[in-house]
Amino acid sequence: MNRRKFIKSSVALTSLLAAGGLFNTNCTAKRLRGNPVVISTWKHGLEANKDAVRVLFEGKTALDAVEAGVRVSEADPSVNSVGFGGLPDEKGNVTLDACIMDSKGNAGSVACLENIMHPISVARLVMERTDHVMLAGEGAKEFALAHGFKEENLLTEESRNRWLQWKENMSNKDDWGPQSVDSLASHDTISMLALDQDGNLAGACTTSGLAWKIRGRVGDSPIIGAGMFCDNKVGAAGATGRGEEVIKTCGSFLIVELMRQGHSPKEAIDEAIKRLVVKYNNKPDFQVAYIALRKDGEIAAGSIKPGFQYALFKDGDNKLFDVNAMLAA
Repeated sequence: MNRRKFIKSSVALTSLLAAGGLFNTNCTAKRLRGNPVVISTWKHGLEANKDAVRVLFEGKTALDAVEAGVRVSEADPSVNSVGFGGLPDEKGNVTLDACIMDSKGNAGSVACLENIMHPISVARLVMERTDHVMLAGEGAKEFALAHGFKEENLLTEESRNRWLQWKENMSNKDDWGPQSVDSLASHDTISMLALDQDGNLAGACTTSGLAWKIRGRVGDSPIIGAGMFCDNKVGAAGATGRGEEVIKTCGSFLIVELMRQGHSPKEAIDEAIKRLVVKYNNKPDFQVAYIALRKDGEIAAGSIKPGFQYALFKDGDNKLFDVNAMLAA
């Protein structure tokens, strides 16, 4: 490396270090060959992005980055809709869903997984160690334990108390519908998409699902094409919000296919959201939001209702952005 290139790479690295303290002093970073991008849902995506970018700076892949990134939210008890500390189902059990997809079109997922803190890593093992795509329930847990994951209680005291309060206030007006989703709107499912230094894409999505859900309920998060979809020739998309509506419209797959047809990420997301709005006569009583990342690094986000935020690392900055919703509050 000549002197000019050395100075240029040193300046780039210094800028990244200053932008949010993304790396610790023990990290041996490599100069990235491309211009990596990481986008994730909600405010807790900021911390998740930091680990994803650290992994990319170690020279690893987009797949490694999204797994490492969402594991941060899975292990954070203050994020009560993902992993440890997630709000339980109607019986008081924390059940987790997750999926992951790489640049080659491989995918893995788990549904209704209990007592395993990192479902995203189990999903990756399903993808890499089996010829299946999804494992569920006890079978998913047995698979995780057989591969060295440890069983642990994921119900925190805070989540337990909130569950007890819900039970004490139950009435014939209670349901497992949109009201519960909206009450958690600031702490929802994390979807993460990444573009690495080699120009390859990957995505991950992980959640503890709808609070107080009927036991056995599975949302969109572990379903390839609903909660998340990745096509390395085109782009990737991820969802958050009312999972049943995302499933019924194959939302993430739809967005990627629209990008394949030449629509921008923003146009693709707007079309996916518009279909839901029109279906419910412009008065949907639920939230659905999407993020998208095109192969060339262009990103977009959109939501039905106000309140959705996404975290974006691009050009050395890791920032949180508010989204202009399709419908007013």
